[in-house]
Amino acid sequence: MSQLLSTDVVSRGQRLAYWTDLICNVYVQLECDSVDTGGARPFEGSIRQHTLPSLGISVVTSSPQTVTRTPGHVAKSSEDCFLVSIQARGRGVVRQDGRDAVLDAGDFALYDSTRPYQLVFEQAFEQIVLKLPGERLRSELRDTERLTATTVSGRQGAGHLLLSMIRTLREDIDALQPASALAVSHGVQSILVAGLQTLPAARTPVVSNLTAYHLARVKRCIDAELGDPALSVGTLAGRLGVSVSHIHRVFRSEPLTPSQYIWDRRLEACSRDLLEPAFAGRSVAEIAYARGFSDAAHFSRAFRDRFGCTPREWRQRPVD
Repeated sequence: MSQLLSTDVVSRGQRLAYWTDLICNVYVQLECDSVDTGGARPFEGSIRQHTLPSLGISVVTSSPQTVTRTPGHVAKSSEDCFLVSIQARGRGVVRQDGRDAVLDAGDFALYDSTRPYQLVFEQAFEQIVLKLPGERLRSELRDTERLTATTVSGRQGAGHLLLSMIRTLREDIDALQPASALAVSHGVQSILVAGLQTLPAARTPVVSNLTAYHLARVKRCIDAELGDPALSVGTLAGRLGVSVSHIHRVFRSEPLTPSQYIWDRRLEACSRDLLEPAFAGRSVAEIAYARGFSDAAHFSRAFRDRFGCTPREWRQRPVD
């Protein structure tokens, strides 16, 4: 489903204030100042907003401006999300964590809503902005604070693939069925992670083949036993005939601990099951219990933290 928001619906004198309200509602609480270009053109801005499961995609076209998320905004907000600005036209600068990412057409950069940041556009521009829950990206990447405000080129490698995928997605997004939309959402995140992993700050020591083998073995066992509410690191160790310390050791290079990984895999499985037509007759609670959750209210809170909406809202997304 898509929605167009524009400053055209208000008078010239109200446009900047209206625009600030728009971007606060679509993204997070911010301040916005128009950049004086010395011309007589009024401020203009529009946002074409699309929604996929656990992923917001919007296209921003606007006059020059500076957008700031201050420490005060952060302190008053409980929202935890990552945003990715993909420059489509013009030039932009993303500032966070003491770094400046200069974005030319095709480049992108990551920034974190839980810390102050600034976006600077000294000329008219167009950006594609991705918004995803914080916990979702942290489940894939270690030390995300080292990756913010760093330019990823869209002219080669994973950056080029991400840009191509987003451009194609813009044309077909409203025709996607829920299960397909979920798969596309995961695909976008995977390519995004691949692009961020090319940054020097993301490079981690390569694990040995033996460690990789043991890690894959543990993960296979977790996936096979997700429906067991008693599944834990301790029970997992018993079933595999290894020590608890061994499991923690093979997860040392992973972004999640073993317990977090079990939790994350259960949530991922539930997200797929909720969109599965064959399970349409099952209640949300039944789906949660089948994946090892034992408390429906706790599951609902964890699901919202992970995907940005309740299980019921996820399931009832409109299909155009």
